[in-house]
Amino acid sequence: MKRLLSLLAVLTLSVSTMAAPYPDKPVRIVVPYSPGGGGDVVGRPLSQELGKQLGASFFIDNRGGAGGNIGMEYVAQSPADGYSVVLALTSQLAINQALYPKLRYDAINDFVPITLLGSAPYFLAVNASVPVKNLAEFIKLAKSKPGAMSYASTGNGSGLHLSMELLKSMAGIDLMHVPYKGGGVALTALLADNVQAMFVSYGTGKEQIKAGKIRVLAVSSSQRSPALPDVPTISEAGVPGYESGVWYALLAPRSTPSDVVKRLHDGSVAALQSKDLRERFATDGVRPIGSTPQELTKYIQSERVKWADVVKRSGATVE
Repeated sequence: MKRLLSLLAVLTLSVSTMAAPYPDKPVRIVVPYSPGGGGDVVGRPLSQELGKQLGASFFIDNRGGAGGNIGMEYVAQSPADGYSVVLALTSQLAINQALYPKLRYDAINDFVPITLLGSAPYFLAVNASVPVKNLAEFIKLAKSKPGAMSYASTGNGSGLHLSMELLKSMAGIDLMHVPYKGGGVALTALLADNVQAMFVSYGTGKEQIKAGKIRVLAVSSSQRSPALPDVPTISEAGVPGYESGVWYALLAPRSTPSDVVKRLHDGSVAALQSKDLRERFATDGVRPIGSTPQELTKYIQSERVKWADVVKRSGATVE
């Protein structure tokens, strides 16, 4: 009788497991920034499409602070069951390792890669009063006034800061860095001519670009952006090999079961192919990708090498 009861218990557990495949409860997607930022541009439409693909509720949990490190640490320490994942950006996966001397997570060793979701370029923009019409003229003007022109960023060590530092080193120019506490504040400073230039995301600056309040000189990606197809890349406009921007990736805590990772990967790739999501991404200049986990790991590794060098040359550090 005991053996029979044990067998029945095992069978009951097996049937229960089969009846409730992953996910059978809401899944938390941690975005390591405050609400309304670049992470939400990708995260919120993704959560809706993932819910449709996998038949469960996916919700955004904004956990901003410390350059995204708080959200990353939260997920790294969460149960490895697939019900807490993180939508991380370039900063958390490729920059912060070199920027923060006491980082409490490792982007590769503490997480399981799921997929590279997408990427978006930055646009090099200047105040309308700056007497340049293209990148070559901008570089020439900057070289004629070393250190006199200034540029805005969203903070020391941010993607906007390091993208300009990369341009400075590759173009041989000297600009003064003025950090602000957000993209909106930095853009306001550019509009007021408190600074002369900045890299801006399309989602942040599109209204001012359309209104002609700021002048776009070039795009940071290796290919032209569908959002502004007439704007040349920095590489083709005079600084060969330049490439920068922001990219978005989905990761789970280390030791998350492979079948769960596969479900999340397949669901994400399917979501990225949906018409609704692609249209919403296009509105903010985001290009959907959908890589394999292995491709994402290689990409993170290569980006870490690239940006560690930029951080070192810029002298940026955050305690």
